Amino acid sequence: MTLTSARPQGLVSRTDTDAWWRDAVIYQIYPRSFADANGDGIGDIQGIREHIDHLVALGVDAVWLSPFYPSPQVDAGYDVSDYFDLAPEYGSLQDLDALIADLHEAGIRVIIDLVPNHSSDQHKWFRAALEAGPGSPERDRYIFRHSIDGAPNNWGSLFGGSAWQPVEPLTGRSEDQGWYYLHLFAAEQPDFNWSNEDVHEHFRTFLRFWVERGIDGFRVDVAHGLVKAEGLPDDDLGPDRWNVVAVEGEDAAAAREKLPDVGPAFNQPGVHDIYREWRRVLDEVGEDILLVAEAWVPTEADVALYVRADEMSQAFNFPFLTAGWDADGLRRVIDVSLSEYGAVGAPATWVLSNHDVVRHASRLAYPADMDTNPGIGPKDPQPDAELGLARARAATLFMLGLPGSAYLYQGEELGLPEHTTMEDEARQDPLWERTDHLVPGRDGCRVPLPWTRDGASYGYNATGLTWLPQPEGWGEYSPQVQEGREGSTLSLYRRAIALRRELRLGRGSVEWLDSEPGILLLRNGTTGIALNTTEQPVAIKAAGRPLITSWHRSEVDGADSTDTVDAADAVVVPPNGACWLGLSAGGTDGGDPR
Repeated sequence: MTLTSARPQGLVSRTDTDAWWRDAVIYQIYPRSFADANGDGIGDIQGIREHIDHLVALGVDAVWLSPFYPSPQVDAGYDVSDYFDLAPEYGSLQDLDALIADLHEAGIRVIIDLVPNHSSDQHKWFRAALEAGPGSPERDRYIFRHSIDGAPNNWGSLFGGSAWQPVEPLTGRSEDQGWYYLHLFAAEQPDFNWSNEDVHEHFRTFLRFWVERGIDGFRVDVAHGLVKAEGLPDDDLGPDRWNVVAVEGEDAAAAREKLPDVGPAFNQPGVHDIYREWRRVLDEVGEDILLVAEAWVPTEADVALYVRADEMSQAFNFPFLTAGWDADGLRRVIDVSLSEYGAVGAPATWVLSNHDVVRHASRLAYPADMDTNPGIGPKDPQPDAELGLARARAATLFMLGLPGSAYLYQGEELGLPEHTTMEDEARQDPLWERTDHLVPGRDGCRVPLPWTRDGASYGYNATGLTWLPQPEGWGEYSPQVQEGREGSTLSLYRRAIALRRELRLGRGSVEWLDSEPGILLLRNGTTGIALNTTEQPVAIKAAGRPLITSWHRSEVDGADSTDTVDAADAVVVPPNGACWLGLSAGGTDGGDPR
C-alpha cells in the first residue's frame, strides 16, 4: 500500500519510548452513569470505589474519568463552573482523593478530563465579565464582539443554531446592545479567549493542581478548538451544521460527512503552541504524564501534529472508530495511522465507543456507510442486536490485537447496546433541543450501567432512581449474569486483555498477510490476528491453534472443535468473527472462503 499523506513537520525525537501509556488499555468511566452509592439517581465517586474489583478483574491499566467538576450540567459536566473542585452530587475532593489512592493501590492509573475551550456561564470569570461591561479586562478572558448588523459572523454552534449569543438580554444594560459572545457549543458554554494570558495561567495552575493530587494524565476536550482564525472570518458551512440538506444529488448521509470540526474555529496552528507550553509544565511536575487529544480533524496526518514529542502523548483515533464494518476502510486507517504516528515517534490509539457516539454493539449492526451520528431514536431503523454484538466482539478482539494503546468505554465489556427506544421526554442532551429534535443526541450511550440481573435499577443503586431511563431487560447484560459464564462478552474482554499483555501485542508491529477480500489477516510478533467482515465463513490454513476467538467455543484448543478447525488444520472463522492465532515462523497460508 502506498501512503501519500503529508508528513508532520518539525519532528522532535521522543524520549518516552518506555512510557506506560504507549500500550495501555484505558477504561473510560462516565461517573454519572457508572454506579450510584447514595441512591439519588446520579452516579458518584463512592459508587466507583465499590466496583474497583470489576476494573481489576477486567485488567485495565488506567481509568479516564469524564468531568466531575461543579457544573450546571447543561452539557453533562462539560460546562465547568469550577476547575478545582468536585461537584457535590459526586462527593467531595476527599472522596476523590480516596478513589485515586484506591486505584493506585490496585495498580490502575487515573486520567481526568480537561475542558479548555470553554467554561460554564456560571464560572466566576464569566459572571464577572458580564458585570464588568464592554472593553473590560474581565471580558477579554472570553470572546466578545460587537456587531450592529446581527451576529459578528456566520459561525454555527455544534449543538445547532448560531454560535453567538447576544449580551444585552443577559445584562439588561443598553451599553451591551450589539455585543455578542462566542459559544461553539451550548449558549451556556462561552469560549475562552486563548490570546489572554490569564487563561494560560489558569490552565497551567490547573495542571499543577491535579498532578499534585495524584492524577496521571489528562484527556483534552475539543483539543483542536481553542484558537480561532485571526479576524474570525465566516465559515463555509454556515450557521447551522446539523441542518445540512442533500444537494447536487447527494443524500443526507453523504452531506453529513462534510461536517467534521473544520473551518476557522478549529485546528488552527496556534493550538500547538499551547500544548508545547503544557508539556513543559507537566515535565516539571511529573514523569510520563499523559496528554491525549480529542481532536476531530480531517486526516491522520493532521492528528499526528498533536502528538509530536514536545506536545501531546496520544490522540484519539476517530478515523478508526468511524471506519465501520469495512475491511478495506479499517486496513487503510491502520496503515495510515501507524505510518503518520510512527513518523513522530508516537503510538497509535484505537477506540470503538465513547460517551459521544452510538455504542459499537449497535452501530456495527448497520451498513458501514449509514450515518448514526449522533444517536438513534425509536423512529429510526432499529439495529439487529445479535448481529451487532457479534461484530462488536470481533471488532474489539481485532482492535486489542493491534500495537499501541486501546480505549474502552464503560459497559462495552458487557456488550451493552445503545438505548435506541428512549422516550423523547427523557432526553437531556442539548443536541436534542438545539436541533429542534432533528438529532436524537448522545443520551442512548450514557444510560446507567446494570450490575445485577434484577432490581429497580439493576444494581446501579438501591432506590431505583436513574438520571436516564434504563431499557427493559438491561440486567441480562450485568456482570452478575455474565460472571463465570463461558463465552460471555465479559469473559472475552478479560481474557483478551490478559493475553494482550502476556503477548506484548501493544508493543508489537503489523505485518499484513495475504487474505481474501473482506478478510483482514496480520501478524503481530508471533500472533496472527484475523477478522472476517463477510457473511461467509473463511478457512485460514494456520501453523498454530486459535488462542482466543470472538465467537463461543466449548473448547478453545480442542482438536474436536469441528466448528472452527477442520481436518486440514485450517481455522474456520465464521461470518463476523475474529480470532488470534499462535503462529510458527511459517505464519499462515491464505484465507479461503468456504
